[in-house]
Amino acid sequence: MKKLSLKLRLMFLFLITATAVWIASGVLVWSETKEQIDEFFDTYQLILARQLSAADWNAVKPSTQHDVNQIIEELDDDGEEEDEAIGLAVFDNSGKMIFNDDENGKYFAFHPTSGFTEQALGKKQKPWRIVWVKSVDKNYFIAVGQEIEYRNDVALEMIEEALIPWSYGLAAMLLIFFALLAKEFRPLKSLAANITARQSDDLSPIDNKNIPQEILPLINSFNNLLTKIESMLKRERSFIADSAHELRSPLTALKVQLDVVEIAGDDENTRNNALKNLREGIERAGRLVEQLLALSKLNAQQITNDNETLDWQNIITGSVNEQKIEAENKNISITTEYTDKPFLTAGQTFLWSLLFRNLLDNAVKYSGSGAEIKIMLAADKLEITNSKVSLAPEHIKRLGERFFRPAGQNVKGSGLGLSIVERIAALHGCKVSFSLENDVFKVVIKP
Repeated sequence: MKKLSLKLRLMFLFLITATAVWIASGVLVWSETKEQIDEFFDTYQLILARQLSAADWNAVKPSTQHDVNQIIEELDDDGEEEDEAIGLAVFDNSGKMIFNDDENGKYFAFHPTSGFTEQALGKKQKPWRIVWVKSVDKNYFIAVGQEIEYRNDVALEMIEEALIPWSYGLAAMLLIFFALLAKEFRPLKSLAANITARQSDDLSPIDNKNIPQEILPLINSFNNLLTKIESMLKRERSFIADSAHELRSPLTALKVQLDVVEIAGDDENTRNNALKNLREGIERAGRLVEQLLALSKLNAQQITNDNETLDWQNIITGSVNEQKIEAENKNISITTEYTDKPFLTAGQTFLWSLLFRNLLDNAVKYSGSGAEIKIMLAADKLEITNSKVSLAPEHIKRLGERFFRPAGQNVKGSGLGLSIVERIAALHGCKVSFSLENDVFKVVIKP
């Protein structure tokens, strides 16, 4: 289901909120106004009843009612019907009605009490509020009543007079709010249009000018992401270019050896020598591809929280056994030294095995005959040294660069081993340093 836009949702929520506030205000105003109207008319009825209680009702005769009715009719000059919201009646102590207003009061039912009561009057049985007061001479009951519906009508009229202007103001405020909201969202529309119009290779930062303060953190985070993506793409392009360059040489050499095999004819020695070189070239290309794949995976890998407990003795022993034959061929000794509390206890066993494999492979390859390789696992570092190494001091700082191999090297390699070592160490939060002193090459890994 498609969600509404943020602008429409804000408008909708504001409209609901404003309507709810308007209704709540109306209910509150109605309650307060009704209370004040009831209080006002109750006071009015009570005053009128008290005034009537002071009259001399003993002098009232049957003809008095007729005379009063006649006077009221004569006062009605315009012929319109008088307001029927008020009624009055006078009863003697026996409950006999001796006087009324000839309108509503004649329907009052006798109620020998003092104070306010409610009665349903007329054919429609509308509720009336009636106040009862004893006459001064205690011989009569004065009843002054008012229709409750009339009070409600007065309260509604007052509320309409108060709320209708406010309703117009609310409508105007909503229109102004919607217009301002549309104006404030205009930069976001422009931003979306600019991003849509971008080319796929355009990773330049997004211009954050005129961007609302609330959206600015999102834009800055997006720009940081674009910078990381651009940096990653540059590394990948460089990696692909370097890989293609490094693969070109062994593939060309393989083609040359294959051509030699084809033209060797009956020369068995030439053919056998070419096949030997071809086999070595294939092995070298295979190792190069393997190293390239390993480095590519490492560049995209992140260490997860579910690391393994590292068994350093097993990792180091396994790597040493892999190099044992090559080391014996060059009369190279490999010694190890462990500590009970290594500098790192958790990580990924496969990656550290790969790291040791590359370090020991380099140490055996680039050390002279009769050299000594020492592996020391301490509480604060991992140190690997190998003697009888010939390396120019200016090349030390370039170690770890992809495909870097010092000039004059006779040992075959890809120049990726130390790059892989640095990447694995970095994934585990460690740093690698290289040094050379008195023909002893040292690699130190620290957290």
